[in-house]
Amino acid sequence: MNWRKWLDEFVLAGKGILLATKEKRFWVGFIIAFLFFGTLMNLLSGGFSKFELMGMVGFGGSMKIIGDALLGVFGINMIFLEWLPVFSLAWLQGILIGLIVLLWHKRRISNGKESTNSANVEKAGIITGLIALGAGCPTCGTTLLTPLLGALFSTGGLAMVGVISGIVTALAIIIAILSLKRLGEETYVIIVNEKYMKRKKEERGESI
Repeated sequence: MNWRKWLDEFVLAGKGILLATKEKRFWVGFIIAFLFFGTLMNLLSGGFSKFELMGMVGFGGSMKIIGDALLGVFGINMIFLEWLPVFSLAWLQGILIGLIVLLWHKRRISNGKESTNSANVEKAGIITGLIALGAGCPTCGTTLLTPLLGALFSTGGLAMVGVISGIVTALAIIIAILSLKRLGEETYVIIVNEKYMKRKKEERGESI
């Protein structure tokens, strides 16, 4: 019985996300977040090495590195197994931020619930941190955890990197999906209620 309730909630959240895609503000938040986080994850795929390289090659070289990371979001010059998790996580993060931007706007013009919005932004920040920490090259096991675990456990830490980064990334995905479920439901309720109130106003206007 409980799984049916969860299934219904996910279906409702999916409807909410579909309704959100008809709003311009959703796409503004989605595109910016998708490109930003996808590029950031590609830059972090080798730890901080690309940032160190950017400090050595100057402005032109740095722009090329950033440009390559941006193109990598769309799979250009990327190995499929390295590209897929980056694309998927950036896509989830984009939807999450898009929904937050849309809900923020709709609450602001209605009754405004800033505490809820702040909680959503906070949760998005946690997901971003987990994604960045676990992001890396799946085939070579390079993540931001490498220098940390290497310093703590020497060679033993390096052997743990792949497993722990996988757990961290999985945790980020689970939190993102649960957040999308709740935000999708809220979006559905707000948009449907908004349409209902608009229709009622139009009916009252016609009857006057």
